[in-house]
Amino acid sequence: MPRVIELLKLSTEYLGKRGVESARLNAELLLAGALNLPRLKLYMEFEREVGEPELTHYRDWIKRRGQREPLQHLLGQTGFCKATIQTTKAALIPRPETELLAERGWTFLRGRGAEVEFLDIGTGTGCLAIAILLELPQTTRAMAVDLSSDATILAALNAEKNAVLPRMEVLTGDVFEVIPAAQRFDLVVSNPPYIPSAEIETLTPEVRDFDPRLALDGGADGLDFYRKLAARAADWLKPGGVLWIEFGDGQAPALSKLFTTHNWIVGAVEKDYSGRERMLMATPARV
Repeated sequence: MPRVIELLKLSTEYLGKRGVESARLNAELLLAGALNLPRLKLYMEFEREVGEPELTHYRDWIKRRGQREPLQHLLGQTGFCKATIQTTKAALIPRPETELLAERGWTFLRGRGAEVEFLDIGTGTGCLAIAILLELPQTTRAMAVDLSSDATILAALNAEKNAVLPRMEVLTGDVFEVIPAAQRFDLVVSNPPYIPSAEIETLTPEVRDFDPRLALDGGADGLDFYRKLAARAADWLKPGGVLWIEFGDGQAPALSKLFTTHNWIVGAVEKDYSGRERMLMATPARV
């Protein structure tokens, strides 16, 4: 039977040859998952022999990872802020940079009092709404909307697993049709599709082949959904409420102009962990 150290060496080489980034880390996480161990405990068990059925399970995962199936889909979950989020092909895999958007959301809401409400547009796995709720009092309420019924089923499941479902209403449909006309929120937050249509085929296989096209395709210039937000989202905000959105590389100037043209005040454009402009905050310029 192969030992842990031998499996990690062979798997790292296999994944590296197939273009998997951070091949060693992927191999460790998958082996830890197959053995039902914390990853760091592998370092104390390098000489452990791996037998059936764990070995068969691990080899299958490594083969599929080599075919560029996402690590998060194989493990079935990923961490996002304080939440554990189940991941499937139904929704975009949560990205680390989106944690910063969640942080901006809960930081703003903490200054609005105990009883606040926010809207998460294009909720996907539900990660944004769940992460924000976990940081705020039990009196905080969220409405999470997605066009995909598969995504909202997953979001509701994640909300239940993270014990926020009673505070999180999950709706399926076009957000511009399903939100009640009189509904107002302290915060609107969104990580909408922002990849230009022609660029989707150039993305990594993990994204191109496994993330739903609906969560990626932002139209010819990637800004289709932002145009709708700029034109209509101000009506959802309470006085003093704000909009926080994530966007793609190089889109900040066009978005700032778009929102300013639609009578918003752009209060901030902030960077992600890599130093790229990634988030925009805006407030309606009400008279």
